Amino acid sequence: MIVGVAREIKPAEGRVALTPAGAAELTRAGHAVLVERGAGSGAHFADAEYESAGAELVGVAEVWERSELLLKVKEPIEPEFGYLRDGLALFTYLHLAAAPALTEALRESGTLAIAYETVVDADGALPLLAPMSEIAGRLATQAGAYFMQAPMGGGGTLIGGAPGVAPARMVVIGGGAVGTHAARVGVGMGADVTVLDRDLRRVRKLEEYFGPSARVLASDTATLTEQVAAADLVVGAVLIPGASAPKLIDAELLAAMRPGAVLVDVAIDQGGCSVASRPTTHGDPVFAAEGVLHYCVANMPGAVPATSTRALTNATLPYVLRLAGLGIEPALDADPGLAAGLNVRAGQLAHPALA
Repeated sequence: MIVGVAREIKPAEGRVALTPAGAAELTRAGHAVLVERGAGSGAHFADAEYESAGAELVGVAEVWERSELLLKVKEPIEPEFGYLRDGLALFTYLHLAAAPALTEALRESGTLAIAYETVVDADGALPLLAPMSEIAGRLATQAGAYFMQAPMGGGGTLIGGAPGVAPARMVVIGGGAVGTHAARVGVGMGADVTVLDRDLRRVRKLEEYFGPSARVLASDTATLTEQVAAADLVVGAVLIPGASAPKLIDAELLAAMRPGAVLVDVAIDQGGCSVASRPTTHGDPVFAAEGVLHYCVANMPGAVPATSTRALTNATLPYVLRLAGLGIEPALDADPGLAAGLNVRAGQLAHPALA
């Protein structure tokens, strides 16, 4: 199969969908690999490394036109819509519930679109979302700590406090991969960490994991309201695979939050968990709403592309090899977990939550 790797053009996105080592695995398996020139530069992978791995370097139009399976990191944006076509299979993060224009472009083009974020494994977990969620969670706490500083627009609270002074109150909404790793870094930085989750099984696991170092509470409306209103830093880590994120921080709760509090809304890829959330970029990451500083960068792991690219390829490469080796449709038929990643096929929405 002809497998293509497109260069990311989303602002401040330095990741690439395949490392040179991944390209070598594909070529050893007998597949042709096309890599757009410069695709790996943001993650410090030179074109020559891809050539040494057996890949062919091509231009942007050629990688989209010749590829049977095209790999990306982030969803296509408007300048790329014209490259979408019938006969192309696209494998990338899509987050279509928050992207109606892209959804329509995929439907109209006939492109078959498989989303990393809705692929599941035998245990029902999200193996291709997990590595970026882990990185985003860790970055969320770092970003929150930075923007809590008064010169950055925050309330001027040091996340770990000081001798004789209480640390910042950090609340993590959602105890999945993002939330767990955000809380882990918060604990390490000395914050007073509370994790909220509605799944009692997850609550028990998190209590065992964190022990006395973090507070883990079963989430309901009253508990959420009480904890968020008192927080210095809130990390929004809620996820409904394929669907829009619930607006857990409504206008009333937003108005009740502490002036200068920081919300890092990692759920922004799926629309965000605050009524005020809107996507931002690494170049302009924050805005204030009701006195609360919102950090809503939609590609947080793009800030650490050297780490993120390796973590992503580690997770996606087995699936890419399966798709290329068996063929797109046979691979989907053979693996229900991979088939759960199918979002658009033949102009129709294939994922129930997205539909």
